[in-house]
Amino acid sequence: MKRYGAEFFGTYWLVLGGCGSAVLAAAFPEVGIGLLGVSLAFGLTVLTMAYAIGHISGCHLNPAVSIGLWAGGRFPAGELLPYIISQVAGGVLAGATLYLIASGKVGFDVSSGFASNGYGAHSPGGYSLIAALITEVVMTMMFLLVILGATDKRAPQGFAPIAIGLCLTLIHLISIPVTNTSVNPARSTGVAVFVGDWALSQLWLFWVAPILGGMLGAMVYRFIGGEQGD
Repeated sequence: MKRYGAEFFGTYWLVLGGCGSAVLAAAFPEVGIGLLGVSLAFGLTVLTMAYAIGHISGCHLNPAVSIGLWAGGRFPAGELLPYIISQVAGGVLAGATLYLIASGKVGFDVSSGFASNGYGAHSPGGYSLIAALITEVVMTMMFLLVILGATDKRAPQGFAPIAIGLCLTLIHLISIPVTNTSVNPARSTGVAVFVGDWALSQLWLFWVAPILGGMLGAMVYRFIGGEQGD
């Protein structure tokens, strides 16, 4: 239960910190942090939580990561469901917290996006479903490749959170214009449930693509990594 609690609060921090930076600070008058700031915020949530709870739960914070680690031989199948439930619950609670904060401003309108992921008319750059699918699959695949490599027993010890956090930052720098960057079904679900409508109707892609990408990343690392750590 301690591990599930760690995943719950870790994912809560990821969604609150990452999506919160997008909703509250990205376009704040005159001193908005913009795309670069939001990208860094997502990376920092993972980096900080990796040091805080990595030794407790492994700091997955993401159903696609948990499934990818299982596919990579690093995580038992029996713990997948409780991990995923904990992650999604933490993401939804973070979405609720962010909604309560954001709605305290006059003129707030959740239908404008609320940091939700989307494609087509709901892609920040107007990218198609196919473009969004490819982006999410490839970005999650590379994320798992970095995670598996950085946490391998043969890798330099103690630096994995930095590599993983910077990788997530880079992923956001690349893909925010395409999908608003998911690579994490719990992150997508946590805000989509409050937008409803189009965000929920497009949510399937942000479960399917990251999970597929996570499994592909595990396959690639098993191929190139040879004999890997436990």
